Amino acid sequence: MENLREGGFLIAKIRKLSERIFAKILQDFNIYEITAAQGRVMFPLWQKDNISFQDLKKKTSLSKATLSYMLDNLEKAGHVKRLNDVNDKRTINIKLTIKNKSLQDKFLQVSNEMRDIYYKDFTEVEIDKFEGYLRRILANLLQYSEKSKK
Repeated sequence: MENLREGGFLIAKIRKLSERIFAKILQDFNIYEITAAQGRVMFPLWQKDNISFQDLKKKTSLSKATLSYMLDNLEKAGHVKRLNDVNDKRTINIKLTIKNKSLQDKFLQVSNEMRDIYYKDFTEVEIDKFEGYLRRILANLLQYSEKSKK
């Protein structure tokens, strides 16, 4: 029998367990305004505010419909605003609100705690290599996804 590799299976298990732990830590920090799933949308915006919908879609790897739905909810809750780009009216930019910026520090603390859990007993070199491997896997998946659309 062929030697089966577990990479995808392990990544799926890690993802599910990470989501549960992340949700618990959000509760521990009394963050109820944003879900763990919405944090996936907020994280790139906290890194660079006022980005286009298309850029946010690429950064999150969410479908257009899923991202739109999440942005609808975040906008209703007062965390983001959608604005027409001043140079191109066809482009919609996503901008953080002042209300959301106040959550950024607390959410960053949660992210740092998750980082510490993930990388407990890892050296900086091991972390760099590991994240490099993950980026390669992501690039492979994105390449395959683009190829299969044609």
